[in-house]
Amino acid sequence: MGQIYIPVLNWFLMIMCVLVVATFRSTTDIANAYGIAEVGVMMVSTTLVTLVMLLIWQTNLFLALCFPLIFGTTELIYMSAVLSKIKEGGWLPLVFATFFLCVMYIWNYGSVLKYQSEVREKFSMDLMLDLGSTLGTVRVPGIGLLYNELVQGIPSVFGQFLLDLPAIHSTVVFVCIKYVPVPVVPQEERFLFRRVCPKDYHMFRCVARYGYKDVRKEDHHAFEQLLVESLEKFLRKEALDLALENNLNEIEFDRVSVTSRDPEVSGGGRTGELSIPLLRAQRLEEAGTSTSSEVVSALPSSVMSSDEDPSLEYELSALREAMHSGFTYLLGHGDVRAKKNSWFLKKLVINYFYAFLRRNCRGGSATMMVPHMNVLQVGMTYMV
Repeated sequence: MGQIYIPVLNWFLMIMCVLVVATFRSTTDIANAYGIAEVGVMMVSTTLVTLVMLLIWQTNLFLALCFPLIFGTTELIYMSAVLSKIKEGGWLPLVFATFFLCVMYIWNYGSVLKYQSEVREKFSMDLMLDLGSTLGTVRVPGIGLLYNELVQGIPSVFGQFLLDLPAIHSTVVFVCIKYVPVPVVPQEERFLFRRVCPKDYHMFRCVARYGYKDVRKEDHHAFEQLLVESLEKFLRKEALDLALENNLNEIEFDRVSVTSRDPEVSGGGRTGELSIPLLRAQRLEEAGTSTSSEVVSALPSSVMSSDEDPSLEYELSALREAMHSGFTYLLGHGDVRAKKNSWFLKKLVINYFYAFLRRNCRGGSATMMVPHMNVLQVGMTYMV
């Protein structure tokens, strides 16, 4: 259930196996390399199982420490034996491990700095409110899907789009893709929506959740259709919650008004009621019960019917009109550079190694199977 098959890695392993055999030409050297790799895997497994025992299984501390003490001691003896064969072929797995560790560390280090830079340079909400619903430009029919890594706030790349483009779409959705530690996320639970600005802005935040076995190379039309359906459900639920809240406020206001006109409360009955706390609690409980029954009886006529909510119908019709006008995928092509006052090693890692990895990484449009005619990119430089 938790295994992942990546065909490219299988081809890579096959090619490397052929190269290793052709280079060493000796089963003794290959066995030495295999010995270090195998003992290293055993030591890593012992360490991870110990962490699982402590953090997840919450095993007794004494038993959890006995496990690495017994198995780790044996594995260290094996490791001390195989390390003497480093010059005779044992260097190969160490070189591979060091190389991939550096690649993963550089990628993670640069990605974290880039994310922190995006968080610091988020678009100010006060500035958005000052721009108004037109965002200081022309709103044209259509849905713009702006991909970024922020779960909250407006990314700075959106300001770059406003500066570079003569117009912006009538509906803007900030899409953030997150991977969750489950194999598959059901389609009905794929998207989580939240409104970013007031209603007349027509801007939303969408978190798209994928499991580690979900295939993201679905047809972009299916993705767009599912996103719009989920957004419509969000709008209807939002209107339902708002109507429910309004009904609760009205019922509470009516109850307070009736209570204030009650002669038993406004006259001398107040003193007698306070002197008997059980009677006061009983009346409050009865009032609460009647309030809840009034809410339930009021829901079908004023909440469940969306036809009586003109703002909801207007927003749904505007969304459908924007969907018929088409989708545009707004992608920010970010260039990450180290600040001038950074250390030499940081400049070397970010400006050269991390930049090389980003240039040779598949772009967002390739991984999402989006046609090039629907993609719009702007360049932006992140100083980290």
